[in-house]
Amino acid sequence: MINILFVCSQNKLRSPTAEQIFANHPGIETDSAGTNNDAENPLTSELVRWADIIFVMEKAHRNKLRTRYRAALKDARVICLDIPDDYEFMDGALVQLLKVKMSRYLPNVEAV
Repeated sequence: MINILFVCSQNKLRSPTAEQIFANHPGIETDSAGTNNDAENPLTSELVRWADIIFVMEKAHRNKLRTRYRAALKDARVICLDIPDDYEFMDGALVQLLKVKMSRYLPNVEAV
């Protein structure tokens, strides 16, 4: 089982959408968090340690992650999906974009 963490700023739109659409993907466990202190589910050292792969939505999230949680990162891969904060929760365009971007990292994700 591979633990995948999706990270955005507020954990209200992008990362919870990603968590939900990939939650039933075989062979992975998903969670999501936000880098802001007032996020719905704030990022913690425990979540960072739990994750095998961390997908951030923007480079700023990757920078915050590496600055604040360097010690907890251990061997986790950090991958930036470059998805701007232009979508609502479960927005069809966001779901499609996430599937396209994630298809290169997860087997059996339909990009279309």
